[in-house]
Amino acid sequence: MAQINIGDSRVIESREVSDGVTIRRRRETPDGKRFTTYERIEKPNLAVIKKNGSRTLFDREKLGIAVRRSVGKFFNSEVEVEEMIDEIENALYSMGENEITSKQIGDKVLDELASRNQVAYVRFASVYQDFKTLDDFVKILEQRKAANEQKKAA
Repeated sequence: MAQINIGDSRVIESREVSDGVTIRRRRETPDGKRFTTYERIEKPNLAVIKKNGSRTLFDREKLGIAVRRSVGKFFNSEVEVEEMIDEIENALYSMGENEITSKQIGDKVLDELASRNQVAYVRFASVYQDFKTLDDFVKILEQRKAANEQKKAA
């Protein structure tokens, strides 16, 4: 395959790809050769401050594992799970901070689950909030029930 110098090319057409984050560009070199490039917005590194004070880089895959574990088979499709992970990730980046706490991540996950699936919410909350007794479960169930009743009344 011949090497093409992208700097010598001109853009013929630009189009947003269906994922909403990528731009597809058709380009042409001075000698008439055409090719396509895909451009994505690069997100800055986001540091996560853990409970013990250590820092690590935000890892979307780790977030996905935690969410998938909590949702189990309570969602209709993997697409729905990916959409939720996208929403959480976008919310974290839109905070405009270089560092976020693991608590902030957990709270965002709970917010998303609360509006999508009650059982997945309780499953995630039980691990995230380190439930030790049945009373912990009863308390969270009562809170969810009260929130649902407020939602219905509004």
